[in-house]
Amino acid sequence: MMASTRTTFTLEESLAERARELGINTSAAARDGAAAAVRTALTEADRDAYRREPEQPDPFWAEAETWGEP
Repeated sequence: MMASTRTTFTLEESLAERARELGINTSAAARDGAAAAVRTALTEADRDAYRREPEQPDPFWAEAETWGEP
């Protein structure tokens, strides 16, 4: 298991109540939401970096052979 840290967050009372009524594990939901937000931010950062410095053709690869082919 990965190391974890404790944190607190605030939910609107009505949302917290509905989550309890529906049996939603708010810790797991918050963890999943944070993980999704991190993935989204990393994807956007990668896309922005590519836009700033797009890949350029590399003449080396035009001469390279594919592994496994004679």
